[in-house]
Amino acid sequence: MKKILLLSDTHGHLDQKIIKYIDGADEVWHSGDIGTTAVTDGISKIKPLRGVYGNIDGHLLRSQFPENQTFNCEGVKVLMTHIGGYPGRYNARVKKLIVKEKPELYVCGHSHILKVVQDYKNNLLHMNPGACGIQGFHKLRTMLRFELNQGKIENLEAIELGQRGSLNAGDQ
Repeated sequence: MKKILLLSDTHGHLDQKIIKYIDGADEVWHSGDIGTTAVTDGISKIKPLRGVYGNIDGHLLRSQFPENQTFNCEGVKVLMTHIGGYPGRYNARVKKLIVKEKPELYVCGHSHILKVVQDYKNNLLHMNPGACGIQGFHKLRTMLRFELNQGKIENLEAIELGQRGSLNAGDQ
């Protein structure tokens, strides 16, 4: 069993609220718009990190992370990318990847909207953790936490980190 913390759209921001949840995970997955290598370096010092680059990420992050990542974790095949859409509204690139890879879990970011949707047509679970950074149009900073256990996705939780614009001095 592995405890996964899924985050996205940090846009260069990593605070103590996020780190508290990183400490409780076995692995951290970042679905793009990382912002700076300080974020990935900070996470990697604490826990193993898997990630993909997003549309705001520069050449340095793009050289460290792929656009798409497919992997198996605890018996679950995962496809992760930054921009891809939702069930019934995937972009053409992601539609092809889903058909080719046949993931059981599809992860993306970009929208800044937390959403978990079962895709019955493609027999997968779609997860978008929303945005946990402080830049963007989202009002609430969010992440997802779940467990992978012998091919099953279990104990899924939405984590709310508070309002985007209301950081306390101790959060930074």
